[in-house]
Amino acid sequence: MSWWWSGAIGAAKKKFDEDEAPRNFQSVGLVIGITGIVGNSLAEILPLADTPGGRWKVYGVARRPRPSWNADHPIEYIQCDITDPNDTQTKLSVLTDVTHIFYVSWTNRPTEAENCEVNGAMLKNVLSAVIPNAPNLRHVSLQTGGKHYLGPFDLIGKIKSHEPPFTEDLPRLDAPNFYYTQEDILFEETKKKEGLSWSVHRPQVIFGFSPYSLMNIVGTLSVYAAICKHEGVPLRFPGTKGAWESYSVASDADLIAEQHIWAAVDPYAKNEAFNCSNGDVFRWKQLWKVLAEQFGIEEYEFVEEGPRLKLSELMKDKGAVWEEIVKENQLTQTKLEDVAEWWFVDLMLGGEGTVDSMNKAKEHGFVGFRNTKNSLIYWIDKTKGYKIVPREWQTILIRIPSHTWLWKIHAVM
Repeated sequence: MSWWWSGAIGAAKKKFDEDEAPRNFQSVGLVIGITGIVGNSLAEILPLADTPGGRWKVYGVARRPRPSWNADHPIEYIQCDITDPNDTQTKLSVLTDVTHIFYVSWTNRPTEAENCEVNGAMLKNVLSAVIPNAPNLRHVSLQTGGKHYLGPFDLIGKIKSHEPPFTEDLPRLDAPNFYYTQEDILFEETKKKEGLSWSVHRPQVIFGFSPYSLMNIVGTLSVYAAICKHEGVPLRFPGTKGAWESYSVASDADLIAEQHIWAAVDPYAKNEAFNCSNGDVFRWKQLWKVLAEQFGIEEYEFVEEGPRLKLSELMKDKGAVWEEIVKENQLTQTKLEDVAEWWFVDLMLGGEGTVDSMNKAKEHGFVGFRNTKNSLIYWIDKTKGYKIVPREWQTILIRIPSHTWLWKIHAVM
């Protein structure tokens, strides 16, 4: 059993030693997808003074200009379109000091065949630009996810998937999957450099913060709750009875970032794939009450009669309502389609929950975990803190050095 950072047990200790004299960097991380839901956590955690493998110098790559909610992280931001091999080669091949790559990016296309093509090309563009030009490169960490066991979005429920709990040794499904494409590219490209290791990380539904993420369930549900609160209507559950009643698991974005870092620096984690979930289970009917409380909504319910409620239908004409909410609460200027991925919530809550096993990660030395209820509250709080949704009613979770949770309820007038 190997050691691991105390920050991974329960909650990361986020602290910068601002008065400490600068030191040489021990490691140089290249985060591809720095504004994504896990990339944003890596941007916050990697530069911390006590992060294993550090001190870390961090390059962060994203396609769009740097957003305000990512601007406080002490990283070197690189705007680069990794779907373009020329742009990737020009901007990343010059990063000769990189020691670790954290690949936490993806893009979505209408079909899985197109997903395989574009996501595979993106990863290959990055590795082709960095591996030959970074002599001290030691590790490449790739994030995939639960679709490894379920199949791609457009085939979930249409093909026979694996029965939970999911373990890392389950065979690939007989269906196209861009995760498989990326893994094959990772395995092949890392062979080209002696001593270069890899790891693969498979979270389930992620609780985190990023208005840019295509799969931000906490942000989308927060927007939905804010609209319900504004209109004075009950917070109805937009899912099936199976999702409401069954056990599910979630993956805290900070926890996933910690596992990426662990695998990057711990020799016992080399060349392995790991599940990454919080270590507990929940039912949505339990978390739905928590969501309602965060927005001061007294009525929350699952209506079993009639057709299933879908947010993509219920929210399709709410753009003007969102504009009112933004103006009245002096929020960050956003359009509804920029901060809410209704299709993703409809998909995630459209069937029964799934669970995975964290035994392999624990057997290899990663003992991090999260309390999922507290995780949900923490990320809702962060979404409010960046003025994406109103914060007139708030439960604040404060991370303290003892790695326990201290929470207080505040009614903010």
